[in-house]
Order: sequence, then structure tokens, then C-alpha cells
Amino acid sequence: MQIFGVDIGGSGIKGAPVDLDKGDLAQERCKVLTPHPSTPDAVADGVKEVVDHFGWTGPVGVTFPGVVTDGSTIRTAANVDKSWVDTDARVLLGDRLGGLPVTVVNDADAAGVAEMYFGAGRHHRGTVILLTFGTGIGSALFVDGVLVPNSELGHLELHGHEAEKRASSKAKEDHDLSWEEWAHRVRKYLAHVEMLFSPELFIIGGGVSRKSHKFLDQIHGIKAEIVPAQLQNNAGIVGAAMRAASGA
Repeated sequence: MQIFGVDIGGSGIKGAPVDLDKGDLAQERCKVLTPHPSTPDAVADGVKEVVDHFGWTGPVGVTFPGVVTDGSTIRTAANVDKSWVDTDARVLLGDRLGGLPVTVVNDADAAGVAEMYFGAGRHHRGTVILLTFGTGIGSALFVDGVLVPNSELGHLELHGHEAEKRASSKAKEDHDLSWEEWAHRVRKYLAHVEMLFSPELFIIGGGVSRKSHKFLDQIHGIKAEIVPAQLQNNAGIVGAAMRAASGA
């Protein structure tokens, strides 16, 4: 069974048909740059470009980097244009895609669902937290395999700053941090999240998951197990397709 998944990020919009039996992309993904300004109409055009690249005509799951309620309404937009707030994304994207059925889900929640079913979180009970490090920091919180949606832990305050402004991948680039310097910031952030939620497992996702060997062994003093996402940066696409298939 194949369903299309699209992952909207602060820097790129990527998507592909997903093989839901294998939990992997059925074809090589297509990626376009996120437009600036990243208004709803402009981003919708990018989503259409990605979907049209494959000539897709079935259901589409789409992630969004912010709080999504009822599979449709955007409540926050930290790393895209603020005009997204209160937008009915399901209607907007469905219209732009010519009436295709669309499901919208928080980006980290989608990645977390995919990792819990197909990846690093399989068979894990208790509290599991997936954190995606990219333009910001996304989070997905699970208790005994059940998602607590829209946790948005990247916006926690840490030493007087919003955590994602200090410890995201973008922060690493903006401040020209070495892997060791960045790992030190990530360790402080993980310690703060651990103090609040006491998870058994942290799953590290986003683009940096491909380079986990450069920083994970430098993160010390965390009681929870820390592992890289197995689906790496495709987890959001897979999770979006899973949500579209379930009609959630």
C-alpha cells in the first residue's frame, strides 16, 4: 500500500510516495526550497510542485512545523510565516491539490509516529521522546506507545533563551559551533527535558541523525538511552503518509 507524504520544513519541502508495508519511501523523494516569505499560498505552491512531480492522485499526508489541531487548523508558526496561524491547512492544501484528500499533522509528531512503528522506538514502552534538530527543535512525546500531540518542547526556556535558538541545527550553523560545542548545548537541553519528563529513551531525529557519530558520544550525564532515528530525515514523510492512511 502506498500513500503520499510531504514534510514541510523551515528550509525545504520534501515528499514521496511511501510504502506503508515497509515504512520506507517507494521512490526517491523530491525536494524544493521553502519559499521566503513562507506564506500559506507560497508554501502550498511548493507542496503542489512536489506532489505533481510524481503525478500523484490519491490521499496526501502533510507535516507542518507548528501546532496542528483537528488535523487541519494551524495554531503556531515559529519557523514559517506568521500568517499561517489560524489557517485551515487541510482546506488550503486540498484545494491547491485539486481536491485530493489531505491530512495535516505536526512535523515532529509525524516523525515520532514513524519511528515508534518502524524505527528506533519499536517495542519501547514507558516514556519516549523524539527530538528533531533542524531549523528549530521539534518534539514528539509518547507514553506506552501513545502519542501526546503537539508537545513543542523546542520552545522550552533554557538559561534565559528559547531552547531551539541555542541548540537547533540552525543555531549550530548560525553560531559556527564545532560538533563538540554544539553537543554541549544539546546535553544541557536534554538534561532539562529529562528533568521534566524522565523518559526511558531519547530518539534524535532531523538531518543531524545522519551524522550522529559526530556528537552522540560527546553527550554525557543523561540517564535515558539516546539513539539516532533509524528513518533519519525521511521519518516525517513516512509518518505523514501513515496519518493520511489512518485518516487521522
